[in-house]
Amino acid sequence: MSRADCLDPVRKALLEDLDEGFAEMYAAYRGLVFSTALRLSGRWADAEDLTAEAFLRAYRALAGYDHDRIAALQPRAWLMTILMNIWRNCARAKSRKPPPDLLDEPVDAVDPGEDVEEAAARRETGDELAELLALLPDEQRAAVVLRHVVDLPVSEIAAVLKIPQGTVKSHVSRGLQRLRAMGGAR
Repeated sequence: MSRADCLDPVRKALLEDLDEGFAEMYAAYRGLVFSTALRLSGRWADAEDLTAEAFLRAYRALAGYDHDRIAALQPRAWLMTILMNIWRNCARAKSRKPPPDLLDEPVDAVDPGEDVEEAAARRETGDELAELLALLPDEQRAAVVLRHVVDLPVSEIAAVLKIPQGTVKSHVSRGLQRLRAMGGAR
């Protein structure tokens, strides 16, 4: 059995043809990247921008990778690392600029095929969670989202955030404690 046979389908596809492999990677991880971006940013439009930028940067990076680097790639953790870096950079840039004066916040997109009651319930729950997550410090929010939304193991979160595993556990634990306290206070 060759080494390529042992690879997951996304890495195997990337090794065979970068463009088709990237399309397969996008199909496999777009929902995960978007839901993570949505929980981090709290806004649909921002999540769309973060997702698009993450995949654009991923494609550009892959174009410069050699065969061995692609073969060793862990796509999920790698995409989360790219997303986290973009999110941090955007948050840093926003903190340096005063917010624009907006008369009304733009309305987020709605799936036209979704049942109205289901959409309202999902939206209400999602909005509440987004509001609570937005109140967490960035490092706790990132750790909680990566652990409980993305379902990454602690070792991968540590690699994505570039912090020790014990610190990841601490951020997740403290973040969940804060969420519980804030959720109970409502």
